[in-house]
Amino acid sequence: MTPRVTVWNEYRHERSDETVRSIYPDGIHGTIAAGLRAAGLDVRTATLDEPEHGLTDAVLADTDVLTWWGHMAHDEVDDAVVDRVHARVLDGMGLIVLHSGHFSKIFRRLMGTSCDLKWREADERERVWVVDPGHPIAAGLGEWFDIDREEMYGEHFDVPAPDRLVLVSWFQGGEVFRSGCCYQRGRGRIFYFRPGHETYPTYHHPFVRQVIANAARWAGGPTGTTPTFGRREPLEPLDARRATGP
Repeated sequence: MTPRVTVWNEYRHERSDETVRSIYPDGIHGTIAAGLRAAGLDVRTATLDEPEHGLTDAVLADTDVLTWWGHMAHDEVDDAVVDRVHARVLDGMGLIVLHSGHFSKIFRRLMGTSCDLKWREADERERVWVVDPGHPIAAGLGEWFDIDREEMYGEHFDVPAPDRLVLVSWFQGGEVFRSGCCYQRGRGRIFYFRPGHETYPTYHHPFVRQVIANAARWAGGPTGTTPTFGRREPLEPLDARRATGP
């Protein structure tokens, strides 16, 4: 089954910064969505300033995987929408958190940590190393790929140890960073992917697009049986009069 993907974006930088608009004239969400459609996925988009941020109950019920890009307006995301997304992840919806989305309300809630890190904007080369080549997200990537110019993120990245670490980045200034982290929360699969500063054309990069498409297929995969909770009747007849001794 082809995962149904909703690409969510703040869509603020593209409307206020000419440099960003020139790189992403259709918005960061439009570029990510185009890459996913080219990979054969079923895609819709949603943005912060839409009613309910475009993430209504109906939209989320029709979403197998949600991608999330945010930066300058994390605090403007309504807590009720965060609650809604959180519940869907626990119920089996996949979540792909991109770049500065590490500070989003939803990612910090799911991680339970500050999700803080070191950073620097200096037009540095980023080399992304595949450290778990057997993982589905690594399909088609080879051993590594370069991004000519990116923002640096450096360790320590204050997140729980990932269930699987797929990608590690090295930067020209010498830092390294866990840039492709897999988690499971409830029935939902989560992938954090580091690259994607708004002033660079990162989401046009073919290998970055490959990672996001691979992650969408992985995060939208089978989630197992829905658990049930609360009081239940016994599976076998109970005989309170039966002796319990020898």
